[in-house]
Amino acid sequence: MQGTVDGFSYGLVTPLVAYFMACLGGALGLRCTTRSMLVAQSWRPGWLALGSAAIGSGIWTMHFVAMMGFTVRGAPIHYDKAMTFASLAVAIVMVGVGIFIVGYRGPRGTALFTGGTVTGLGIASMHYLGMASMSLDGKLEYDTVTVGVSVAIAMGAATAALWAAGQVRGFLWSVGAGLVMGLAVSGMHYTGMAALSVHLHGTAEPITGGSPASLLAPMLIGPLAFLLLAGVVVMFDPLMVMGKPTVVPVEHKPGIPAHTHARHSAHRLQFRPRRTVEHRGSRTPQNR
Repeated sequence: MQGTVDGFSYGLVTPLVAYFMACLGGALGLRCTTRSMLVAQSWRPGWLALGSAAIGSGIWTMHFVAMMGFTVRGAPIHYDKAMTFASLAVAIVMVGVGIFIVGYRGPRGTALFTGGTVTGLGIASMHYLGMASMSLDGKLEYDTVTVGVSVAIAMGAATAALWAAGQVRGFLWSVGAGLVMGLAVSGMHYTGMAALSVHLHGTAEPITGGSPASLLAPMLIGPLAFLLLAGVVVMFDPLMVMGKPTVVPVEHKPGIPAHTHARHSAHRLQFRPRRTVEHRGSRTPQNR
């Protein structure tokens, strides 16, 4: 029996809130990626790890908020906690791989393509693993072509977001990159949901797993608290807000000659007029 699926049971509330969460996590994570390009090598892994966790938490929270509006008529939905939290780990790890590639190799060429592809696959993996954590009195089936389109959307938009984050042109660039990342996650999510169809069994077998209400606190409070802390770090770091590296004067860089005015000054010293020296006769007994 074909199940009646409703992905907007709360209207536009869940899509808008979900998109905001994806943009928030994306903006913070990409800003941390930008920040990592302005610091020494020893600090870079920390900023990239913070960015990976922010993006992973944002897209995971986005998926959960969006799924709160997903219902199947006549079939209560429950979630397996272990697989649900495993999807968070997959999101952070795979997004982290893509961000570290771009953070160390630069947002161009093969590194950008590889990083964007891995990041997009991480978004898609989180989504479909989260869908696999659902249990209901029915079977989930997906249209292969639509699933492929959803993965392509995630990879393309993630690549564009990583490119924008690597431009290091100020805070507004990172905001724009976060909007693109939010579009990648939301577009991928709802395209993937369009590929879904549910076939109900019509049996009265008990469904195992936790209800969405029981997962609300750990899925919202934890990631939101982390995103709040990451946001505080961004707000109180002037270099992250301005997005401009500290410029070292040329004469202070090792291996670079001093500024030209120093050479001119030294050159002018050679042409100073010499003071005349009076030749005094030697004092001899006759001159005394």
